[in-house]
Amino acid sequence: MAERGASALSLPDDWPAHPDPILALNRMGSFDWDLDTGLFHMDAQALEIFDFRPEEYDGRAASLALRIPQDESRRIDALVSRSIKEGSENYSAYFRIRRRDGTLRWTHTHGYIRRDDIGRPNRIVGIVRDATEELQQVADGEARAAHDDARRRQINVVQVTTAALAHARTVQDVIDVLKDTQGISHLGATSLVMGLVEAGRIRLIAEGPEGSFVPGTRVTRIDEPYPMSEVVRTLSPRFIESAQEFAAGYPVLWPHLTGLDITAAAYLPLIVQARPIGAMGLLYSDRNGFTDEERGILVALGSSIAQSLQRAMFYEQEKDIAEGLQQAMLPRTIPSVPGADVAVRYRAAAIGGAKGRDIGGDWYDLIPLPGDRVGAVIGDVQGHDTHAAAVMGQLRIVLRAYAAEGHPPATVMARASVFLHELDTDRFATCLYAEVDLVTGVVQVVRAGHIDPLLRAPDGGCRRMPVEGGLPLGLSAEFGSLDYPVGTLELDPGHTLLLCTDGLVEQPGVDLDDGMRTLAALVTDGPQDVRELADVLIDEADERGGDDDVALLVLRRRGLDAPQSGGRLQQQVAPGDPEALAEARHLIRAAVRAWGAADRADEVELVADELITNALMHTEGAAIVTLRVLGGADRRLRVEVEDSSSALPRRREAGVAGVSGRGLMLVDLLADGWGVEARGGGKCVWCEFDVPVRRP
Repeated sequence: MAERGASALSLPDDWPAHPDPILALNRMGSFDWDLDTGLFHMDAQALEIFDFRPEEYDGRAASLALRIPQDESRRIDALVSRSIKEGSENYSAYFRIRRRDGTLRWTHTHGYIRRDDIGRPNRIVGIVRDATEELQQVADGEARAAHDDARRRQINVVQVTTAALAHARTVQDVIDVLKDTQGISHLGATSLVMGLVEAGRIRLIAEGPEGSFVPGTRVTRIDEPYPMSEVVRTLSPRFIESAQEFAAGYPVLWPHLTGLDITAAAYLPLIVQARPIGAMGLLYSDRNGFTDEERGILVALGSSIAQSLQRAMFYEQEKDIAEGLQQAMLPRTIPSVPGADVAVRYRAAAIGGAKGRDIGGDWYDLIPLPGDRVGAVIGDVQGHDTHAAAVMGQLRIVLRAYAAEGHPPATVMARASVFLHELDTDRFATCLYAEVDLVTGVVQVVRAGHIDPLLRAPDGGCRRMPVEGGLPLGLSAEFGSLDYPVGTLELDPGHTLLLCTDGLVEQPGVDLDDGMRTLAALVTDGPQDVRELADVLIDEADERGGDDDVALLVLRRRGLDAPQSGGRLQQQVAPGDPEALAEARHLIRAAVRAWGAADRADEVELVADELITNALMHTEGAAIVTLRVLGGADRRLRVEVEDSSSALPRRREAGVAGVSGRGLMLVDLLADGWGVEARGGGKCVWCEFDVPVRRP
């Protein structure tokens, strides 16, 4: 057999495979051939068949040439290569080996070809056995070919069933495969019974034909006088060849089966790594006895079923753990937000294959903030495993903490990126954070590699809202690019903001922009109620399927029922950033209009601009502007501009041709009151405007 690969490549975690004890009992050896490294592991029985002592064999496929004649080796290599090329899942052949004393012995091999996630063959696991006695009566090549053909037909049922079992994910899938592939009927069986070993008992999971359930056998002890209990205790199959043998061997069970016309039965232990995980019984109504060939086929079938059951049990256990972890990491409840209707949804991906865990790093969050504000978060940690979910949980908590501390949105995102980078994980995360002022309707959006939000108007029209973004969390800290631009949206009463992860948008072979347009069309045609809309979108994702999780947050602004005291807006303006200054002006004007003081919007914006400009020109560092409504008998709007300098502002004479010195005169003229307060090592310059509530 030709050597394949290089030994420097890594081996699979479960290499080499461990043989089933039943194989050894049937004088069968096992092998595990890693195609990437060329290593060819054989157990003790296989070494004996090839007449190798353990110290003589170096574990490489090429070394088998010492025992396999050259013409036989070429034939086997051609068979294996053809099976791999044609996409076969297994192969079977007889060939001769030359023992150390020069005698030739016939050997039979059966190998199962395993492939990785992209379909590349990387491993062959199989069995070998001495077939000399079996073929002694086969005199010539034609007879051997006929024998091979007959054997291939007999094991076809095992091959077809094994191939179907490879796609079974749950225990019920395994049972369904055995029934749907007609493997039972092709073996001549009338019905199937199956049980799993749990805490010293056998729990029945497949009951055979309808109406055949035996009372008291739903859960049985391993020491009870039933055939499934016996094969679990002995780890050996039990073949019952007549009704009389059944009645004599199991007098407690037989009276319940007399109406089924059972004439024979085969009970097989389901063993994985020398440990029984269950038992299976095949009941026949038209058979008397089993040939050695039939027994071997049933034993091989039981081994395949046992492996599939173990995978299914591991999958279900991991799924339970994953779902519990996912639920623990996501918010248990979403807080009620005055002035808004909110709906959130999460859909786990259904990833095929043994590695699927139905869990990922998608998350949502809603963070109540002071001053009738709320933070809406949507994010996605790279990966679909428990590690991604754990990282997601930590990231969600720190984002909530940074937002609750009062940091501006850009700072929240930058600090979260640094936190993720310092976790020393290889994962990054995309995220979108939107801070919504439910009084003014102003939404400040920061995007870290995430898809844009959608905005739906009261008339149903929906459009994508492009927001300039930064690098994903973790990557921005790694590359020293922590600047996150802040986009500004206006959410009028009746408008709906929709945040989602890319699992709701991306489809194989579909451009992201096309996916966003499709989503916008669904939102346009969807119901007005946010909960009903969220259900529609998740149902669409379920129907479409896909291998990515979906997190969704929908927020509709109702608007507060009456003018509120305590409305608050805060923005940081960095020096040398004209866009930040323009954005601050925009936010101030929008807030003033939303608070019912549109007739003073020009005055407030002009005074605030003057105070911000003074802070940037005459101090070092950024200016923080805060706008809020003061309640009481006479409602007032207060503008505060903080800086890091303790020097107090003073009036200056501008002169006839002067271009500066008129700032405080302007503030004094337009505002209804102003002053200066010490704030730590700096100061706060404030001014107030009367904005009485309009009476109808």
